[in-house]
Amino acid sequence: MDKLTPLKPVPSLCAVAATLIVWFFIPVPEGVAPNAWQLLALFIGTIIAIIGKAMPIGAVAVIAIALVAVTGVTHPGKPGAALDDALSGFSNPLIWLIGFSIMISLSLNKTGLGARIGYYFISLFGKKTLGIAYALTLAETTLAPVTPSNTARGGGIIHPIMKSIADSFGSRPELNTSGKIGRYLSLVNYNINPVTSAMFITATAPNPLIVSLIAKGTQGSFELSWSMWAVAALVPGLCSLIVMPLVIYLLYPPEVKSTPDAPRFAREKLQALGPVTLPEKITLAVFALLLVLWAGIPAMIFGPALAVHPTTAALIGLAALLATGVLSWEDVLKHKGAWDTVVWFSALVMMASFLGKLGLIGWLSQTVGGGIAHIGMSWVGGTVLLTIIYLYSHYFFASTTAHVTAMFAAFFAAGIALGAPPALLGLILAFSSSLMMSLTHYGTGTAPIIFGSGYVTLGEWWKAGLVMSVINLLIWMLIGGAWWKWLGYW
Repeated sequence: MDKLTPLKPVPSLCAVAATLIVWFFIPVPEGVAPNAWQLLALFIGTIIAIIGKAMPIGAVAVIAIALVAVTGVTHPGKPGAALDDALSGFSNPLIWLIGFSIMISLSLNKTGLGARIGYYFISLFGKKTLGIAYALTLAETTLAPVTPSNTARGGGIIHPIMKSIADSFGSRPELNTSGKIGRYLSLVNYNINPVTSAMFITATAPNPLIVSLIAKGTQGSFELSWSMWAVAALVPGLCSLIVMPLVIYLLYPPEVKSTPDAPRFAREKLQALGPVTLPEKITLAVFALLLVLWAGIPAMIFGPALAVHPTTAALIGLAALLATGVLSWEDVLKHKGAWDTVVWFSALVMMASFLGKLGLIGWLSQTVGGGIAHIGMSWVGGTVLLTIIYLYSHYFFASTTAHVTAMFAAFFAAGIALGAPPALLGLILAFSSSLMMSLTHYGTGTAPIIFGSGYVTLGEWWKAGLVMSVINLLIWMLIGGAWWKWLGYW
C-alpha cells in the first residue's frame, strides 16, 4: 500500500466543480425535468474526468455508476429502481459483442496469425514503397472486422511490422533517417486506422454504441445491422484506402521509393514463423465463421429462422477458441482491456440512454436545431455544419468513446429536427466518429503508440491529419452519400 493511485487532483476537481455548477447553480431550462438536468450534471462530470484522465476510464465508470445509484436521478425516491437503472448497461448485448470480440482478437497475437498476414501482403506487393503502404493497408483491412480494438490492430499488430520494414532500410529516428521510408510508412500506418475503424461495426469499440444511439434516436425505425454497416462503408472506405497512401506520398515523399529487398525480408520473416500451425488454422476458421454469421448469410440462404444475433455469434467464436485450446481461460481472465471495456462501456451507454429517456437529448436537439433553422439554413447545410463541428471538435478529445458519448446523440437529434434523412445523417455522423481519429497524436489509443516511435514530428502529424480529415470527409459525404442513395438507405 506504499504506492496509492488515487484520483488526480486537477482533473478530479474540474469534474466535481462542473458537476456541482450544473447541478446547483445553472437554472433548469424550461421543458427539462430536474432529475434529467441532474443526470446531465453527472454525465458532464464523468466526461470531464475521462478527458482529463482523473482515473483509468473503468474506475471513472464505476464511480459514475455508483453516483447514479446513490443519487437516484433516474428514479427519484426509488433506490432499488435507481440501482437497476445504474446497472442496466451490463445487460446491453452490444457491449458484450465488443467485449467478446476483443477477447477473440487475442488469438491474432497469440498464434502469430496477425503478423503472418501482414508479412504475406508485403511479400506480394512490397517491391515499391507505395506497394508496402498498400500491403499494410490490406493487412489491417483484413484484420479490422474481427479486431474491435483499433489500438491493438494498428498499434499492436501492424506497427511492429511497419517498424521492422523501416529498420531493414536503416530508417530510424535515432539516426535522423526517418525520411528514408519510416516517416512515410508511419503516417500511412496511422491513417489506415481511422478508415478501417469506420468500415465495420466490430472494428472499434464505440461503433456498437453509435448503432444503439441511432436506433434510439429514430425510435427503432432505422437500425444498422453488421452487414448494412459494412455495405454502406464499402465504397467510400475503399476510396479512402486507395487515396490515402497517395496523398501521404505527395505530402511527405519517402527518399527510398524502390524496395526490391522488402519482399525477400518479408519472406524471411514468414519462414521464421514456420508453417501455418493448427492454432492459426483454427483461428482462421473461427474468423471465417464469424464473418459469415455477422454478415447474416445463414438467414439469407435459409430464412430468418437461422438468423444469429451478432453477440451470439461472437460468443460462439470465443467458445470455439476456448474449446479447442487456442485461447485458455487464463488468457481471457488476464485480458484487462476486454473487461475494462465492458465496464466503462456499460456506464456510458447507461447514462446516454437515460439522458434520452428523460427527454434531455430531445430538448437539446430542438435547441440546436432551432438555432440552425433560425439562421435560415436548410437540412443539407445544417447536416454539413453539424458534421464539420462534430468532427473537428475532436481536437478537444483524447477518446473517441468520450466524444461519441458526449455529442453523437445530441447532434443526431438536432439534424433530425432540421429534417435531415435519418439514415443519411446517421451514417455520416457514424463514419465521422472514426474518421476524426486522424486529426491529432492523441486522437485515439493507436496515435500515441505510432507517434511515440519518433518517425514523425508533431507538425508533420497534424498537417497530414488535417489534410486527410478534409479528403476523407469529402469522400464519405459525396461518394458515400451517392452510394447510400443508390442502396436505397435514404
